Amino acid sequence: MRFKYSKKDKLKSKKLIEQLFNEGKAVTVYPLCLIYLKTEFEDGSVLKTGVSVSKRLHKTAVSRNKMKRLLREAYRLNKPLYFNNSSTSYAFMILYLSKDGMTFDEVNDKMKRLFDKFLDKNTQP
Repeated sequence: MRFKYSKKDKLKSKKLIEQLFNEGKAVTVYPLCLIYLKTEFEDGSVLKTGVSVSKRLHKTAVSRNKMKRLLREAYRLNKPLYFNNSSTSYAFMILYLSKDGMTFDEVNDKMKRLFDKFLDKNTQP
């Protein structure tokens, strides 16, 4: 298992992000929302993920950046557990919807529930 979140795993394409918000589907476990889109990548990666925290809800850059760090770390630790055997490639955007802050343990627990809900929704026949 590789617990990495390398440069090729990051969602950076403006076209793909715009397409993700226009055509993507969503799964929510409050305060996290996962917007996903099944797609193919030229570099052969399976998942590309971005993280976003609203400027409207978190006024200071310090609080936004802290939440983004927590979200990225929870994603990095849980990605191999849920998507190691995945052959389908997805683009993900993880949004933080709450005004309140959370500890890492709370974020990690919510991330696991979010991935469980995503897999339940997408592995049904």
